[in-house]
Amino acid sequence: MASLLDLTKERDAHIDQRLHNDEVIWLNSVRHDGRPHAVVVWFLWDGESVLIFSLPKNQKVRNIERNENVLLALDNTKNGSDPITIEGTAMLLAPGTVDVTSPSYLAKYAEGIKGIGSTPEKMAAEYTQAIRITPSKVL
Repeated sequence: MASLLDLTKERDAHIDQRLHNDEVIWLNSVRHDGRPHAVVVWFLWDGESVLIFSLPKNQKVRNIERNENVLLALDNTKNGSDPITIEGTAMLLAPGTVDVTSPSYLAKYAEGIKGIGSTPEKMAAEYTQAIRITPSKVL
């Protein structure tokens, strides 16, 4: 994605800022029968890819197993005047590659994890499927 975003341009810098700071993003994937599936998720942007954690048997994981093409959409925060959508490919990471106890993830979501009555260790034990999305196009 680094080549897709030129941080010297105002709009690209704004997209990068939103990807770093927004708390949720919509992950859109395709079910086995072709129907769309959209779910709001926590995410971590590292400047090149998006990292999402999931329960291992969720619909989004089954969808990505069959079709790696996804669309990310940042929530509309300004009544439709600031939409950001990103096409990309998703890869299911091997268990243990990364988990929610990583310092960068906790820097963003420690309060949110506490707010839902959980702990990083409990989340890491439950949300064991990491998904890395490599963006290919900003729409």
